[in-house]
Amino acid sequence: MAKLGLNVDHVATVRQARGGMEPDPVAAAAIGELAGAEGITIHLREDRRHIQDRDLELLRRTVKTKLNLEMAATQEMVRIALGVRPEQVTLVPEKRQELTTEGGLDVILNLKAISDAVKRLRDGGICVSLFVDPDQEQVKAASKSGADYIEIHTGAYAEAFGASNMSHELEKIDTAIKLARKVGLGINAGHGLNYVNIKPVAALGGIEEYNIGHSIISRAVLVGLDRAVRDMVELIKYA
Repeated sequence: MAKLGLNVDHVATVRQARGGMEPDPVAAAAIGELAGAEGITIHLREDRRHIQDRDLELLRRTVKTKLNLEMAATQEMVRIALGVRPEQVTLVPEKRQELTTEGGLDVILNLKAISDAVKRLRDGGICVSLFVDPDQEQVKAASKSGADYIEIHTGAYAEAFGASNMSHELEKIDTAIKLARKVGLGINAGHGLNYVNIKPVAALGGIEEYNIGHSIISRAVLVGLDRAVRDMVELIKYA
């Protein structure tokens, strides 16, 4: 049965807006786990715009389910990951000027560098996932890299306007799922998923974990984090 990985980056974003101590992403992670999230996801960016090194260290000590660290495939980040040893690392592209991750890794273009990072992380006992667009060639390249998982970038689907465009993007996701299973990759998904558009994706089957942050934290502002997480868990499990 598919699981929810709660991304608490946006809790840290609110905290950093005032430069204070609250809200605390570590506390948010604990509430999320109690509400049914089976993983906690954070993105430690090179510019430290939201999650800080201290957050990562505290979450490593307190997360009871699975800690998934999103990060760029840089020497600095690989070193940090090997020191902290989260259960999973998800390698993502990163540009300093972007508001959020804008697309999947170009594994084809950067296969050697990504493969080197994957090997170092896996040698350190860390499961590795690659954040990729639902493109067949990128999925094949992810398999060549030695990664354990892919996380399918669902942004194009989430932003598609009209039933025809959504159906087209959903077909691409379905094709990527089938190919990933064929080549032996585990499958996660995330980006732009919310309480409405999650249902058709979940109905496809084959995805082990959905990493969702913005829509859950946005809903939590109105109904509370416990309720927001429980509602998403229900949608994923019973779509």
